Amino acid sequence: MKNNTKKTLQIYLQHCLKYKVSSLLVIFSVMAAASINAIFPLYLKKFFDALTSGGNTGQIANQLIKVLIMLAVLDMLNWLAWRVTNFGMTYLQPRVIADLSNTCFAYLHKHSYNFFENNFVGSLTKRVKWFSNAFEVIHDKLIWSLLPLTVTVTIIISVLFKRSFWLGMVVLIWLVLFLSLNWFFSRYKIKYDIKRAAKETEVTGLLADTVANAHTIQLFNGYHREVKRFAKVTDELRQIRKFTWDLTAIFEAGQGLLVIALEIGGFYLAIRLWQKGILTVGDFVLLQVYLIAIFDRVWDFGKVIRSIYENLADAEEMTVILQTPHEITDIVNAKNLQITSGQIDFKAVDFYYHQTRSVLKDFNLAVASHEKIALIGPSGAGKTTIVRLLLRIHELTAGEILIDGQNITHIKQESLRASIGLVPQDPILFHRSLMENIRYGRPDATNQEVIEAAKKARCDEFINELPEKYNTFVGERGIKLSGGERQRVAIARAILKNAPILVLDEATSSLDSASEKMIQEAIDELMKNKTVIVVAHRLSTIRKMDRIVVIDDGKIKEQGTHEQLLGSGGDGLYKKLWQLQAGGFIR
Repeated sequence: MKNNTKKTLQIYLQHCLKYKVSSLLVIFSVMAAASINAIFPLYLKKFFDALTSGGNTGQIANQLIKVLIMLAVLDMLNWLAWRVTNFGMTYLQPRVIADLSNTCFAYLHKHSYNFFENNFVGSLTKRVKWFSNAFEVIHDKLIWSLLPLTVTVTIIISVLFKRSFWLGMVVLIWLVLFLSLNWFFSRYKIKYDIKRAAKETEVTGLLADTVANAHTIQLFNGYHREVKRFAKVTDELRQIRKFTWDLTAIFEAGQGLLVIALEIGGFYLAIRLWQKGILTVGDFVLLQVYLIAIFDRVWDFGKVIRSIYENLADAEEMTVILQTPHEITDIVNAKNLQITSGQIDFKAVDFYYHQTRSVLKDFNLAVASHEKIALIGPSGAGKTTIVRLLLRIHELTAGEILIDGQNITHIKQESLRASIGLVPQDPILFHRSLMENIRYGRPDATNQEVIEAAKKARCDEFINELPEKYNTFVGERGIKLSGGERQRVAIARAILKNAPILVLDEATSSLDSASEKMIQEAIDELMKNKTVIVVAHRLSTIRKMDRIVVIDDGKIKEQGTHEQLLGSGGDGLYKKLWQLQAGGFIR
């Protein structure tokens, strides 16, 4: 926790230092305002000392008016300092919060496919939000509470020591005791705040998971099970939340006793000093105002420290992510991929999931320029893994993958993926318009180019039936569209991108036979003059391939054209798979 707290504060400081002038302006204006607040009671002391001096009333009135004028000047200066602080904060904080959110967003999206597989969407969005929210709270506490507290207490102690050594010493000892107890209590409580934050993350993750699977819950009668599961987790959160609140309530009761002790003890000492002629009536006013200021500031100190630690606990989860190195990174001086012919070579490739489960072992495959191959085999054979390795979604355990002789680990990831068009089995769309979703394949495309790509993918037929047509928003993950419509949008996006290498991962699996026939011409057009890798089961797609590569247990079992594999002697794996599915690989 200590290292993460330090790192969190470092990140916050780095982002604040981007705005040095406004940061310093806020700090100095707060210090000025706090100093004026601490000096103000000194003139109240003069006012009451003059009022009780017993001299000529005319002279006393003149003295009182002069003090009153000075109090007015101090009030105006105090007003000005706080206005500078307010406007400085409204300039500084929103910019820093936005920068922090941008930093989190940029770093988060550089993490690997594995990272996102192992983290809930709701949990990640919460961490980003809490990280920037935590800065706002912590910065507020530092500027509005801790900094004024430091300045005010320093001046008060100095003034009290000047009036009486013993009076200053009593208040100083009390402050050290009070603040130390608050500090140690806050450090003790932080471990429970971390547990609370983790449990809140669990609740958020569970809620997001169930909302994403709402239909599954309904179809499998999981409503009562999920309600019980959620209630169990929220009850665990309730228990730890109540425990932390009880700790705070008990400690604040102890704080109240310390406040009473100082107030009674301070005035008892003041009375004794007044008897000796050391203090005046004005000093009693000064002491009362100072004690009220101290109680207000230091009572808040405990809450401030606990709030800071609680928010540091909330921010810690995002700090951990920001400190976690990206699994897949570009090497220093990585170059852009230069496509000359589109030849792909897998050489002695090994791949293990989590260093334990072997998926590919000494895998070798050469795909010639503009060759179109189909990868088929049983579920779990490694077909999709091959595609993911080509896209560097996963990192190789051993071996290398070359494109036109260039090792993909030595080129920029963005350059690699810009050269490969992908149509996945289950396309995920943004909750944006259809125009934006298709244009994602080529951001600089014109509206007309987007429409032409949509026509080739037979998207325009259902798009034109929608009330908003291309401006229709598709819902989260494209939920407002059918599976076949989403796949046609993905095909349109690939058509628009027009990359030299094309990967089709079950690209027509969600289409019925009529819909597939409609867009088959578009797929044929899309595959022209490209190197194509297809993961598919349907005969209509496979038979058009130059070569069929049969994979099982992470290795190539056989390869050839459809006719060659069926006509070869013996009972090959392809022939067995074919025979198992009457009429071919049609689902």
